[in-house]
Amino acid sequence: MEVADKAVGLLLTITSLSIFTYYTFWVIILPFVDRDHFVHNYFLPQEYAILIPVFAGVALLSFLSMFVGYVMLKSKKKKKA
Repeated sequence: MEVADKAVGLLLTITSLSIFTYYTFWVIILPFVDRDHFVHNYFLPQEYAILIPVFAGVALLSFLSMFVGYVMLKSKKKKKA
């Protein structure tokens, strides 16, 4: 199991570093590159650089709130029984 855990950890690290590098290049460096440069073909429009993290944050907070509410309701039912 130890080898599988290391493989999953390596995969998650590579994935997160790739996303971080892509997003950093997209948000910080790409605005300074000419619009007609070929590198713009590999990135979404700039509006999505804000919309995607905002949507992900709202979804995360929603699921976290639902989970906390579910746990609170479940613990309340245990106290009654």
